Amino acid sequence: MKKVLFDTNIILDIALKREPFFEDSQQLFLLIDQNKIVGNISATTITDIYYIAKKEKSHNMAISFINNLIEVVEIIGIDKLTIKNALASDMKDFEDAIQSCAAEINDIDVIITRNKNDFTHSSVKVLTPNEFLSNLSK
Repeated sequence: MKKVLFDTNIILDIALKREPFFEDSQQLFLLIDQNKIVGNISATTITDIYYIAKKEKSHNMAISFINNLIEVVEIIGIDKLTIKNALASDMKDFEDAIQSCAAEINDIDVIITRNKNDFTHSSVKVLTPNEFLSNLSK
């Protein structure tokens, strides 16, 4: 079973029902329910989700969403090695470098994001939700 790491934007698309991205992101979570993939997020994604969802919706909505989310996905820890690797990487965005390095350390097969350009120097394969879903049907 493929292990995937969801970039924060994918999770926020679901939490905030952002169109036109919601449908593809929701399809990814159906694959988790069908035991076709193992969904992962980094621990740092949780704080980002809380901050943005609280700001756009409410504290209660953010907490409720996170409670539901952590029942469905695995959470990858961020430790000193992850931070050191991210600092030494060629990636321009530090947050994305942390996610990429965490994915590599945890043997993730693919990172799913809407912003592939942010992961140009990632050693882990990077796909958009649409690309990932299209590859599954092949």
